[in-house]
Amino acid sequence: MAEEAINNDNSVQDQWGQICSQLKNEVGETAFDSWLKPLTLGSFNDGTMNICVPTRFMRNWVITHYSDRIHKIWEKKNPAIKNINFVVQAVQEERPSLYNPTCRSLLKKITSTPAPQNVYQSGISAVVANNNDTALNDTLSVPLNPQYTFENFVVGKTNEFAYAAARKVAESRNVSFNPLFLYSGVGLGKTHLMHAIAWHIKQQDPSRNIVYLSAEKFMYKFVRALRYKDTTAFKEQFRSVDVLMVDDVQFMGGKDTTQEEFFYTFNSLIEEGRQIIISADKSPADLEGIETRLKSRLGCGLVADIHPTDFDLRMGILNNKAQQLGIELPVKVAEFLAQKITSNIRELEGALRRVIAHSQLLNDHEITLDMTQDVLKDMLRSFDKRTTIDEIQKKVAEHFNISVKEMQSSRRARTVARPRQIAMYLAKQLTSRSLPEIGRKFDRDHTTVMHAVRKVEELMVEDTSLAESIETLRRVLDA
Repeated sequence: MAEEAINNDNSVQDQWGQICSQLKNEVGETAFDSWLKPLTLGSFNDGTMNICVPTRFMRNWVITHYSDRIHKIWEKKNPAIKNINFVVQAVQEERPSLYNPTCRSLLKKITSTPAPQNVYQSGISAVVANNNDTALNDTLSVPLNPQYTFENFVVGKTNEFAYAAARKVAESRNVSFNPLFLYSGVGLGKTHLMHAIAWHIKQQDPSRNIVYLSAEKFMYKFVRALRYKDTTAFKEQFRSVDVLMVDDVQFMGGKDTTQEEFFYTFNSLIEEGRQIIISADKSPADLEGIETRLKSRLGCGLVADIHPTDFDLRMGILNNKAQQLGIELPVKVAEFLAQKITSNIRELEGALRRVIAHSQLLNDHEITLDMTQDVLKDMLRSFDKRTTIDEIQKKVAEHFNISVKEMQSSRRARTVARPRQIAMYLAKQLTSRSLPEIGRKFDRDHTTVMHAVRKVEELMVEDTSLAESIETLRRVLDA
């Protein structure tokens, strides 16, 4: 009698609809839409109900997290069902998908064509495709810069810890920390290390699937999947890789839906022992607009900070770059550049390229200190004009008729605390210094600086006279 009920399509669909409704209430709408809504009913034989799942990855996830619950609920509704079997059966979609035969055929044709040797210039992604599954990941990754290798990374006191952590991840399949989170200001080498890890892993084991992309591209891919109702393919792509590398994760700030999907992707890969490497401009705890639970996950592995360069490291970078370019760089010129350009490595290397290009365009004109100063006079002028935190403290203290020593003290009186907050705000706006660096100048930690910046921004909206005072100070400091 029970089997007759099972064979009745309406009865089966009714039971499945009731089960789905109950599961949706239990697990929540988001989890239900991601994992259970795509399931469809299959055949029933010898007490076993077959449920169709679009992908192998989704099948494994459903079996691990939901199969026992589904079986218990259905067994209560119909004792004839003794077992539930999840069968992978791809669903034909209305629009071209990565999983339909046409795209599979196209991908096979693409991957059978030899790739150009210069990966960076050709625009081919980081992953060298050996099969169709890897080819799917190729469409996600961005090109790797062939210059960004461990061999070309100059190590100094300010970046040696991050370098050691990156090498450890690249050289070993199983590390004691996962994820690896790299953070620093602009142009200090975190992207170089990310590329170096990907290159090294590929050289050691070309079969490993690596996806390296920016947080912005992850968001774009996710939004596109939502738009075309292709989230199943999206999940399969991201959750079947061996190494996931996401650059500039701070750009996910405020994007709640994307963060939620990234959170689930993150958990899935960690549970399966896959490696995750993240970079950002701040530590996990300081990321603005990022959910607390995601911050916690990002910080649960190893967090490595790349500090601003010191003089010795800048000298090493200049000499290394000159050697790569086959140029003999005079010591006096290298010392001059290392002393003058302290903001980040990109500007330092950019200045060196300008000097070398000028020399070569003038028929190998000798590189001298005078020539360097003349070629870079516009850049050096802008560096000389750059405002320092010391100068900001001095001008703000004068404006509010207090001393710099009072500003740096522990006094909390409003006559001192407000100017201190304004000085911190201007330091954040007018300098490239990190929050911890600004905090040290005021004998405070970075969280105090963050609070000061937010407070001043709020007060400027409410108090026009304060906004005018801050604008006056800004003009004085920019002069």
